Amino acid sequence: MANIIDYLKEWGKYSFLEKPLNEADNLVLCQLVYLHYEGFVPDLQRRSVPVSIRSIYEDPDRDRILKDYWYRENNKELFELAALSRRFGSLKMDFYVNLIDEDEEMQFSAMTYILGDKSVYMAFRGTDATIVGWKEDLNMAFSKPLRSQQLAVAYMERAASYISGDFYAGGHSKGGNLAVYAAMNCSERTRARILKVFSNDGPGFRPEIREQGHFGEIEDRVSKFIPRSSLVGMILEDHSKYEIVESKAIGMLQHNTYTWKIEDGSFVRAKNMTGAKILRDASLNEWILSLPEEEIHAFVDTLYEVVSASEASNVFEFGADWKRCLQHVLRAAREVDDTTRKTIQRMLRSLFEILLENMKQGGNRG
Repeated sequence: MANIIDYLKEWGKYSFLEKPLNEADNLVLCQLVYLHYEGFVPDLQRRSVPVSIRSIYEDPDRDRILKDYWYRENNKELFELAALSRRFGSLKMDFYVNLIDEDEEMQFSAMTYILGDKSVYMAFRGTDATIVGWKEDLNMAFSKPLRSQQLAVAYMERAASYISGDFYAGGHSKGGNLAVYAAMNCSERTRARILKVFSNDGPGFRPEIREQGHFGEIEDRVSKFIPRSSLVGMILEDHSKYEIVESKAIGMLQHNTYTWKIEDGSFVRAKNMTGAKILRDASLNEWILSLPEEEIHAFVDTLYEVVSASEASNVFEFGADWKRCLQHVLRAAREVDDTTRKTIQRMLRSLFEILLENMKQGGNRG
């Protein structure tokens, strides 16, 4: 069964005029935005001429965009296939933004594509390899908007003011959350121009965040896809509307877009979803929503401090010398104060209590 690399090999010969944007194209664009285009793609301030993906490929310095090791070989092949294909080769890239602020625990990146049929797709990057990026994902359990979500709204407004016509938006992982958040919180004028928003295994929102925005006005234009064993995409998901896709991987590895199965430009839908999986996801979200905000802060902050004690700046450094990093982590965990340790123990105990209660109710219903 094909993935996005196989898809490009098969569909790269078609232009967007021959075959319009589809689900697989959406995933390709959301994966390409993970690469680093500093020095290649104009930002929102310069407003210079957009560059084609092929022109970047032809630059002798092009390997700079692959500076991370996050699926490096797959990213390299995907970029090359896209650049040399008829479908994506003339694609223009513009308005590239990449911001990391460790003090604000914020990582934000986005880019706008102009496709061969002149349609526009705003892509928001998901969590990168930085430790601060992973903490920001956990911070989505808070009720207040994140800095990256506010930046996503500002980005959509600014980019939309520079283009004409309607547009698509989307992202993978946290990027999917940012795309939906921007769509439901941008101005009414901008929101009316949105054709569709793609959330590819992106976390959901706390009820109060949905209520504060205009989610009801865009709900029928949101397409959310999650793999069968999704965890990230089911965080704060209310089970209202999403489609399950098949993956070549198992467990958490299904979050990797290169494992998603594709056929004829569409995701392969899963036939069913186990009751145990639904029960687990519902219990996790019930637990998150039941906790006081200060306890969530304590849990996330402690986890971040412990992992940061590894002295690794990103998850790859952590894995490269895991023995040394683990020693630092274990030492930090021992130094957590009694109050924090008891809070975390109480939180985890409440999670298991909710899970067990839901299992009992599920058994009684059966």
